[in-house]
Amino acid sequence: MASGGFSVAALWTEVNRFGQNGDYTRALKSVNKILQECKDDVTALQCKVVCLIQSGSFKEALNVINTHTKVLGSDVITFEKAYCEYRLNRVESALKTIENASEQTDKLKELYGQVLYRLERYGECQAVYRDLIRNSQDEYEEERKTNLAAVMAALSTWDKASPEDLGLTETTYELCYNAACTLIGQGQLGEAMKKLRKAEELCRLSLSEDSDMTEEDIDLELAVIHSQMAYIMQLEGRTEEALQLYNQVIKLKPTDVGLLAVTANNIITINKDQNVFDSKKKVKLTNAEGVEHKLTKKQLQSIEFNKALLAMYTNQADQCRKLSSSLQTQNPGHPRPVLIQVAQLCKEKQHSKAIELLQYFSEQHPESASEIKLTMAQLYLIQGHVTKACDILRSIEEFKHKPGMVSALVTMYSHEEDIDSAIDVLTQAIQHNQVEEPGSSAHLSLVREAADFKLKYGRKKDAISDLEQLWTQNPKDIHTLAQLISAYSLVDQEKAKALSKHLPSPDKMSFNIDVDELENSHGATYVRKKAAKVVGDNAAKEHGQGEVKKKKKKKKGKLPKNYDPKATPDPERWLPMRERSYYRGRKKGKKKEQVGKGTQGTTSGSSADLDASKTASSPPTSPRPGSTTTASSGVVPPRQQKPAAPGATRKKPQQKKKKGGKGSW
Repeated sequence: MASGGFSVAALWTEVNRFGQNGDYTRALKSVNKILQECKDDVTALQCKVVCLIQSGSFKEALNVINTHTKVLGSDVITFEKAYCEYRLNRVESALKTIENASEQTDKLKELYGQVLYRLERYGECQAVYRDLIRNSQDEYEEERKTNLAAVMAALSTWDKASPEDLGLTETTYELCYNAACTLIGQGQLGEAMKKLRKAEELCRLSLSEDSDMTEEDIDLELAVIHSQMAYIMQLEGRTEEALQLYNQVIKLKPTDVGLLAVTANNIITINKDQNVFDSKKKVKLTNAEGVEHKLTKKQLQSIEFNKALLAMYTNQADQCRKLSSSLQTQNPGHPRPVLIQVAQLCKEKQHSKAIELLQYFSEQHPESASEIKLTMAQLYLIQGHVTKACDILRSIEEFKHKPGMVSALVTMYSHEEDIDSAIDVLTQAIQHNQVEEPGSSAHLSLVREAADFKLKYGRKKDAISDLEQLWTQNPKDIHTLAQLISAYSLVDQEKAKALSKHLPSPDKMSFNIDVDELENSHGATYVRKKAAKVVGDNAAKEHGQGEVKKKKKKKKGKLPKNYDPKATPDPERWLPMRERSYYRGRKKGKKKEQVGKGTQGTTSGSSADLDASKTASSPPTSPRPGSTTTASSGVVPPRQQKPAAPGATRKKPQQKKKKGGKGSW
């Protein structure tokens, strides 16, 4: 009998009943009562572990397993132990537990596939699920196919592998969604969008059948599909539509912290250095608890990179340096953390220090030197050191013979007037293509550009070998042959004469071209004018009289109005007046009548009338009281004068504004 009057058999009956009803909390209480009577009961311990797992108490369940290891044994409860470790995110420990199991059961294989997926060992995971689908038949076959489709999507997205067609029928929205993710990894964005729209329809159809599902619940389930749609829009450059869809997902506040973190990160990448305040708010979603267990290493890495860039855009220099240094420690061979540090240094105008950092990294990690050296060349160009930039670019073995790099180097050397180095770049590129892909379009294009470049800068002797190579490839190219003859004319005239025999005759080289039509065509810079046809002249030409020249009439010059034909012209009339012998200068003494400068204009009298010294008795300077100036002197003051001219206009007096409201005049 157990304490409290209950028998062990009755307690087991309760455990069985509660377990079937899914009431694991009450079942756990009954199991604990059993263990009080029988501490080492293996079945009771197993039931306790299962009840704890079903209640979500994984840590307590694992403690029970580790405490009773000797009693339970290594093979009795292996699956439960591995599952607890997996749910506690101790993935490496779970892998060891599964691999050390003596027997690989189906449920252990299921868990093994999940563990391999979390460890991003997608190739091994794919093999596990294919084996499970092939060798098992139960109600969980649809879930296994869904997991296998997710593995194929991960292979396509993260490992850039070309997955094989496994013939998985897209009967559920999960399978359709994973197929769309696989297409995104392959770059087939249009087909992926079609798959996502199909997945959306299937999801709405399947969830609408459940009466307990509300519209909000359906939107939450569709959030991951909508976020992936927005990602495709972002890749296609439709950033406004993508941003709108991303924000709709954020507003739903889904419980999946991984989905929220990825969506917020994508919004930050769209904002870049704009809308920084919104980006700061979105960063908080990427720092949620448990995000590191929901995302892959590459996703977490991208989020950290964007945090460092956001710190740089918001002028948080110390924070930017701290984040980039941490990233460099975690990813020592990755160039992006160093590039972020260099960007921050350039923002602070420390270009020399930035170049030193790039130089050190390129020496320590030559496998990542290509991207680093391109940045170094750009910094040298910013500082005006074109030759140093060219030297850096020529040291990149991976790109030095590419047509784009050759073009850039030749342009920069030409800017520096270093024609010999430019020709050397072209020569090395031609030699490389001669070995790798002789006679290809890229090879012949380089030879043509080299020949034209040498001819442009007067290096006809150097251009002979290139022109001969081109002419050998295409003997019918008359333009190349003409250039070759011109080049040989300076070096070997006999050779030039011999080559000139290969030129076609003038009859063969003549083209049926209408010169008049060509001159009158759009874009002609000179148009020859045709002479107008004259009927009389044509008749005379027909009789052989020849063309009659017209006589030009002489125009009579204009004569002055006072011209006297009998008088002798002045011989000095062509000289300026000041240089003539009879010029005596201007006569002095005769001044024009002065004009009075009053406030109202001129006075009506002469200057003599205004001279007070010539009058018999001049009035006092200030008038006496009661007398007026007009009466005593007869002179009207300027302010009282009327306009002298009868046609003069008076200034109209300004009208007074009416008082009151805003009425019309």
